[in-house]
Amino acid sequence: MTAFRFAVTMAAGVLAMASVVAAQGNPEAAKVKNPVAATPESLAAGKQLYTRYCAVCHGTSGRGGSGSDISAPAPDLTDAEWKHGSTDGEIFDVIKNGVPPDLNMEPWGDRIKDADIWNVVNYVRSLQVAK
Repeated sequence: MTAFRFAVTMAAGVLAMASVVAAQGNPEAAKVKNPVAATPESLAAGKQLYTRYCAVCHGTSGRGGSGSDISAPAPDLTDAEWKHGSTDGEIFDVIKNGVPPDLNMEPWGDRIKDADIWNVVNYVRSLQVAK
């Protein structure tokens, strides 16, 4: 009976953690559809922008960074874990607006145009497929 209770407790904990991770997404941003097709041109533009703005934290391969004394390590963009939402709209929102309240992911919307952010979203998606 103890093993059964342990298994049920563990399963409940895993489900609770999964719902917390899912709850961290942005339901409004999740509704936004990507208006930029993932063409070779979009991916090339996205890669160029990613290399310029994102690679310093997330690494050139997108597998994450080491962090520093003042910031947490940047997450791996090639895996299936997306703490702030995994839809194109949510990824766009995180790039544009950052991740409040600590802004470990700073907002880029004042430096990168929306169409270019969509190109970065397309490029980041291609990193997931390449894994």
